[in-house]
Amino acid sequence: MKLNFKNILGMMGIAASLVSCKYDNYDEPSFQLDGRITYQGEPIGVSYNDVYIELWESGWQRLGNIGVAVDQDGSYSSLLFKGDYKMIIPNNQGPFRKITNDQSGNDTIPVNLTGSLTMDIEVMPYYMIRNANIVAGGNNVTATFDLDQIITGVDAKNVQEVSLYVSKTAFVDNRTSIATANRGGGDLESLSSIALEVTVPERVPTQDYAYARVGVKIDGVEDRIFSEIVKVNL
Repeated sequence: MKLNFKNILGMMGIAASLVSCKYDNYDEPSFQLDGRITYQGEPIGVSYNDVYIELWESGWQRLGNIGVAVDQDGSYSSLLFKGDYKMIIPNNQGPFRKITNDQSGNDTIPVNLTGSLTMDIEVMPYYMIRNANIVAGGNNVTATFDLDQIITGVDAKNVQEVSLYVSKTAFVDNRTSIATANRGGGDLESLSSIALEVTVPERVPTQDYAYARVGVKIDGVEDRIFSEIVKVNL
C-alpha cells in the first residue's frame, strides 16, 4: 500500500491521541503528605510563598523534584503518589539551620509514602520569638515580645532588625504591610521586653480590624522568622 503525506499525518494523529488517552487514564495522586517546620514541636513562622521544601522521587522515566511551599504558620502539604521520596530543604531556605537525619546521615529526610502521612520537620532556628503580645487601641497597634537565642557559639548570628507588621489581610509581612514599625538590632538594649508601636493609617474602604505579627531579620539570613498572626480591632 502506498502512503501519501496526508495518510502519515493522520496515522500520527491517531497514535498521539491513543498515547494521550493512556496518560489521561492514570490515577491522580491521592496520598497527602503534610506537617510543619518545627523546633521542639513549636512551629516556625515564615513569610508566605518564600520558603520551600523539595521532594524527589526516582522512576517514571525521569528524576525530578516537587516544590512544596511552606505556609505562614510553618505548615506544608502536598498530594503525592505512593512511593519513596527524599525530602530536602534547599540551602539558604528559612531562618534556621537544618538538622542531620538519623536515617540518612545528612540533612536529606527519607519518606516512604504508603498512605497519607503527617510528618513534622525539626530544624534549629537562630532565634525564637517568645511571649508575643499584640494589642490595638484606637489606630495604634503595640507589640511586646522576647527573643530567645537558640544557636550560640561559632554559628551564632546577630539580630539585624525587629519589625511589627500590620496588614489589611491575613497575609502579613513586609510586602503586604500598611503600617510598619522597625528597630535595628543594635538599638536593642536586651532580648527581653522588646516593644514596638505603629499608627495605622485610614483604611479605604473603611475596615475596623487588621492583622498583625512580629518579624525578626537575622544578619546574613534572607528569610525572617515571624510570630503568629493575630487579628486586632481598630
